[in-house]
Amino acid sequence: MLQTLTSRWFDLRNRLLSDPGFQRRATAFPLTRPIARKRATALFDLCAGFVYSQVLQACVQLRLFDILRDGAHTTDQIAERLSLPPTDAARLLHAATALRLLQRRGHDRFGLGVLGAALVGNPAVTAMIRHHAPLYTDLRDPVGLLRRQHPATELGRLWPYAAGPMPANLPSQDVAAYTTLMAASQPLVAADVLASYRLDRHRCLMDVGGGDGTFLIQAAASAPRLDLMLFDLPAVTEHARPRLTAAGLDKRARIFGGDFRTDPLPQGADIVSLVRVVHDHDDEAAASILSAAWNALPTGGTLLLAEPMAGTAAAGGMEAYFLFYLLAMGSGRPRRPDELTAMLHTAGFTRVRLLPSPQPMLVRILAAVK
Repeated sequence: MLQTLTSRWFDLRNRLLSDPGFQRRATAFPLTRPIARKRATALFDLCAGFVYSQVLQACVQLRLFDILRDGAHTTDQIAERLSLPPTDAARLLHAATALRLLQRRGHDRFGLGVLGAALVGNPAVTAMIRHHAPLYTDLRDPVGLLRRQHPATELGRLWPYAAGPMPANLPSQDVAAYTTLMAASQPLVAADVLASYRLDRHRCLMDVGGGDGTFLIQAAASAPRLDLMLFDLPAVTEHARPRLTAAGLDKRARIFGGDFRTDPLPQGADIVSLVRVVHDHDDEAAASILSAAWNALPTGGTLLLAEPMAGTAAAGGMEAYFLFYLLAMGSGRPRRPDELTAMLHTAGFTRVRLLPSPQPMLVRILAAVK
């Protein structure tokens, strides 16, 4: 009964909001005018979002934020540094200012805005922005993508394990690009995971899908007595070995190659981490990964599952982003914490807890016990 009443209320609301006469009255009436204007702006932002992203892409490609890192410059000075005609440099500067990436400093001087300043100190986000070029190519026909009319996508080529039949046979050069990208963005995620869960209560951590070892390196620093294990595709572990050696962890870390969707995981760890792994896979593969983690752990062992999750109120449009990103990639979807909790229970885990996360938009963390 309550659901029916709620649905009727939403239907009535939508009929009012879609009525041109109501829209004119709402814009004219002083009490509803701010709401009407705010919603009109939000709708325009949806229409113009691609243009906004391309302004940001241009700023990053031209290294504009690095140029302004130490202070404001004039349009002519910036145009010379960017190798752009002054009129077109001015166009970019004014567009970036409108998006709060830059800020005017007097008549003809521009410096970093609040968002541009944040990007300067965040190379992980800058790496993701550069990486979005293939995503934009794949999204040129979103309806075709939804209808699976483009099986070969740019993101699918970048992430070849996602839809490939035998990822364990991939050569090193095929995984280099995505391994580098994950390494650039992993430190932010790792910091939040390690802030939410203390590893020094454990004896040995196995990071499954651990890439080039970036998470393990930060985990090792947070828990100096923790033994380390890394499991990933054989081609990926070729990138991890020299990185762990350079970090002085070659005697402390053991590296294993295989396909965690089909191969058993090595035993010996009392905690397993899956950092941005499960959401890359469809339900059947995701269930296999969780079962493999359960089999690898001893009784009382812990699984840490960390990734962006659906239904996160503080995440804004992040869920929409990952829904289409993973569609273009070829597999996976963001899942709600309750969905993942149910999957963990099915795999055999108990005492599943959603841990507080410093940046839930970036990553949320579930801890589960065998």
